Amino acid sequence: MSSCLLLLFLGLASRGSSGLDIPPHDAVARVARFVANQCTWASMATISTHHPVQGQPFSNAFSISDGPPGHGTGVPYLYLTRMEVSVQDLQVNPQASLSLSLAQTDYCTQQGFDPQSPLCAHIILSGSVLEVNDTAEVEFAQKWLFWRHPEMKDWPSDHGWFFAKFNITKVWVLDYFGGVKTITPDEYFKATPYRKHLHSV
Repeated sequence: MSSCLLLLFLGLASRGSSGLDIPPHDAVARVARFVANQCTWASMATISTHHPVQGQPFSNAFSISDGPPGHGTGVPYLYLTRMEVSVQDLQVNPQASLSLSLAQTDYCTQQGFDPQSPLCAHIILSGSVLEVNDTAEVEFAQKWLFWRHPEMKDWPSDHGWFFAKFNITKVWVLDYFGGVKTITPDEYFKATPYRKHLHSV
């Protein structure tokens, strides 16, 4: 591929007709924060406590929100019930991982990127799931989870719902060729994923 065509390709990869203003791939922490804010759900893997797969990895889909679009905190919040099988796993072992991908948006499809392609940016968060008890944090989680997932407000009231957050201990990023990159939580939370001209909701 000629250098001109390569530059054109990389330019298209950084911004598509979907309108997503993705940070450059070498700004790893910013990319991770961007993906976390764009995604409205994640695949969470726990260690199963249920037969016949006890002790094996068990992956399940969960709705998430890290706050307002364009100004997320980087912390994925969840709305959970102890009646759910993965939550029962977490009660025994709170360690888990979250996988989030821009394949959820229309970006990768419009760019012609397969969800498994490194150019279809995705991240894996390692850590644990913690129940949120602080009043202000509960209010924040409720506001932005219910804003992104309005149906939640009408979920059965007798299911013992509670708000939780993913406590991040390591961030894995795959958004370009050359293999997965890792960053620390400190690097992740210090990053600014959006340009200043983007407005809040």
